[in-house]
Amino acid sequence: MVMQFLSDNAAAVHPQVWKAMQAVDRADAPYDNDAPSRALDAAFSTLFGRECAALWVASGTAANCLALASMVPPHGAVLCHREAHIEMDEGGAPGFFLHGAKLMLVEGESAKVTPATLARASAGIRDDVHQVQPHAVSITQASEYGCVYRPDEVAAIAAFAKARGLGLHMDGARFANAVAFLGCAPGEVVAGVDALSFGFIKNGAMSAEAIVLFDPEQAALLRYRRKRAGHLQSKGRFLAAQILAMLEGDLWLANARASNAAAAEIAGAAGDRLLHPVEANEVFLACTPAERAALRAQGFGFYDWGEDAARLVTAWDAAPDHVAALARALAAL
Repeated sequence: MVMQFLSDNAAAVHPQVWKAMQAVDRADAPYDNDAPSRALDAAFSTLFGRECAALWVASGTAANCLALASMVPPHGAVLCHREAHIEMDEGGAPGFFLHGAKLMLVEGESAKVTPATLARASAGIRDDVHQVQPHAVSITQASEYGCVYRPDEVAAIAAFAKARGLGLHMDGARFANAVAFLGCAPGEVVAGVDALSFGFIKNGAMSAEAIVLFDPEQAALLRYRRKRAGHLQSKGRFLAAQILAMLEGDLWLANARASNAAAAEIAGAAGDRLLHPVEANEVFLACTPAERAALRAQGFGFYDWGEDAARLVTAWDAAPDHVAALARALAAL
């Protein structure tokens, strides 16, 4: 049996999510006119302590790209880190959904951007029709290397974006892990953000992500974009039920704390092999091909990360004995 540390996408669906889906398996209004879908706005407004609108979609790629499409015209651009998921792992979907809009790539340690790196990336762009103009900034929380933006960092990026008339999107595929690490109110992490892709699938849901808009008036246009993109599902109540089940009793946060704790245990055994601070549920470590082969021979599944590195990802349902076994194996390398 493989002890799985490939991806939190492979995790089980939480039992409470299954129960919630069974509970709505009865006739209701189609599309997003059902009771669970209509409850999302209020649920997220309560969570973030401000009025917002929320729409379900079936994937993180759709959440990111539809959110950005509401901010960026086809002739515009998105400023994002060169390691951002929208650049590296979404198969050209941003260009498809944004009808050709460009991604302008930004440098930064641990796959995080700063106002300074954003300014350098956009410096020299003339304000004329001959050059592509940025219309939005996209940041990933937690970053592609599992590092978390603090509230003051987000606020500084938001100030940069606002001063230049840019929208601010947060790819929150692991937003729950970031909030669990920070230990602050969710609203503090999104101050100044215009749209959040709130990830649930990696954290215990089956097939539902949320686009949270902090300007509710933007939701009307996004509903048209969602339909056009093929993401207006007929039985949306099953997606909304997953999200509501995760929000109820802060299950989303409890699951993230569990996966973060598992990653911290593994990081503790990795020692000076760590390539980035472990602040969420991803561990990146220096590991030779021979060492990776030795780990796989012991039954551990994970991704190679270049020639001499590995990525280990923990999930909400990580088996404690598997985590302990991996920690021992790393310590023994």
